Amino acid sequence: MREVGAVEAQDTLDQLLDLVERGEQVVITRHGRPVARLVPEKPARDVAPARAAADRIIADAKARKSGRFDREEFPPVGPICGG
Repeated sequence: MREVGAVEAQDTLDQLLDLVERGEQVVITRHGRPVARLVPEKPARDVAPARAAADRIIADAKARKSGRFDREEFPPVGPICGG
């Protein structure tokens, strides 16, 4: 993890972002005290496996004649927020 002062961070933001894109974390300090952290963005969650599982559940319910059972009964799937 690299540590840089606020002034250096302003002057070298492009280079710091290059480091972060490669997976490194950068701590930005002010007067020697950490005030911010640059971290790589997490990749978006792949929802394809969840959709495929839902489709299998729906198909199984139809085969068992369980009544109405479709995708509208599932909550919407979106990106994971936070950390």
